[in-house]
Amino acid sequence: MSDEIQRVELYADYVCPFCYLGKKSFEQYRTQHEEPLEVDWRPFDLRSGKRNPDGSIDHDAEDGKDDQYFEQAKQNVRRLQAEYGVEMAQELAIEVDSLSAQQASWYVKQEYPDQWAAFDEAVYDALWQDGRDIGDEEVLADIAEAVGLPVGEVRSAIDDEGLRTELEDRFSVAQRRGITGVPTFVSGEQVARGAVPPAQLEQLLD
Repeated sequence: MSDEIQRVELYADYVCPFCYLGKKSFEQYRTQHEEPLEVDWRPFDLRSGKRNPDGSIDHDAEDGKDDQYFEQAKQNVRRLQAEYGVEMAQELAIEVDSLSAQQASWYVKQEYPDQWAAFDEAVYDALWQDGRDIGDEEVLADIAEAVGLPVGEVRSAIDDEGLRTELEDRFSVAQRRGITGVPTFVSGEQVARGAVPPAQLEQLLD
């Protein structure tokens, strides 16, 4: 067995149900993976085209997604839930904006890398298991406290304009790399898009 840690980049947004399902598929793959494997989260902003200057979401903004699109998305979520054995409190979270959650997570990733995985998982679970609004600072503070992070620092990170600019730069980098949707898994030159099953992740990584 090699001691070298293999790294997979994961572009994801917390409000994407397929990111949650893809993460669950990845966890199922990793339980069967003998080699050390590290996830390098890369943030992606699904709400960028609908966010007003004041930070609110314009749900009437045209993004090409109609009722038929959302109904198909729900069907796909239900199918993958059954396939991966994952229960979820909701199929879509179109009213939720994850920007604050991503900013908090980006701060934790930089300053408390050993605790980032727990925070990341707790944010996903808060939204998809408990139906909580992860755009709410109080919810994020609760999550930070639950995983042993300094709540005051996480609150400050959410309001940090410099950190917001850094995060937006990360979003731009993803777009320049050709990332158009999430989840996207990248390992070397290999790319897998969507909530792919463990067998496809094995092809990507092995």
